[in-house]
Amino acid sequence: MSTFFCATEFDWCARGESEVEKEILWWVTFPCTSSCIFTVIFCLFHICFLSKLDGDIAVSHVRSAITCPGNTCLWPKSVDGFVYVPYILSPLYDDMDRITIETGMQDISAGTCVKFVPRTHEGNFLDIQPRYGCWSFLGQTGGSQTLSLQTPGCMWSGIAAHEFMHALGFVHEQSRSDRDNYVTIIWKNIMPEHVHNFRKQVTNNLNSPYDYNSVMHYGRYAFSEDGGPTIIPKPDPYIPIGQRDGPSAMDLHKINILYNCATDD
Repeated sequence: MSTFFCATEFDWCARGESEVEKEILWWVTFPCTSSCIFTVIFCLFHICFLSKLDGDIAVSHVRSAITCPGNTCLWPKSVDGFVYVPYILSPLYDDMDRITIETGMQDISAGTCVKFVPRTHEGNFLDIQPRYGCWSFLGQTGGSQTLSLQTPGCMWSGIAAHEFMHALGFVHEQSRSDRDNYVTIIWKNIMPEHVHNFRKQVTNNLNSPYDYNSVMHYGRYAFSEDGGPTIIPKPDPYIPIGQRDGPSAMDLHKINILYNCATDD
């Protein structure tokens, strides 16, 4: 059975099982800044009644894409040195949605050798759809690969970039195998049904420093049961975490390492 990350403040859903729409649009009635994006995504993901693992990632097998054998779950590099990721966008998106999604792509492409290109005839491609919630498979899975960006709830370019990084093979930053050196997980504040979202993964950290500013990092109050923090950075507990403005410089650097991009790409 395939599984995937329902992207939000993150729930796992088993592919092929039923997804039930609940009251997921209540938040549209009030202005939402970047500070409440995690709440928005979390709301979207109470609609998944599926097997769970770590959040907003749908994967064909329970693994970290950046440790897959022989890099078989990475998108292939072309002879010209670029990594082309073909995609199709659902016609259900309006012009503003398309601009938002494509901005998320451009924020990655501008600093890496990864280029998102409209699909022509390629057999492996991202099929970007406004399904329930924001989620992606982890790495390249082969064939038509669904990536969900629900509208309007997921329509931030930073959220789009977050899901594209999952599709490129990246797990959440606080899931790194060495995360306990950099953050403290406050288990007692986590909703019991979401404790699994805070498990560490076996990861290849690419010899890169821990990035509190990563677009892949959970927010301080992710899955909080009572409003208290669930993740506290250390040694400085006041370091901001959980931004969804776009990929950090270190996010782009790690993409370049993973895909062996030339430094001038």
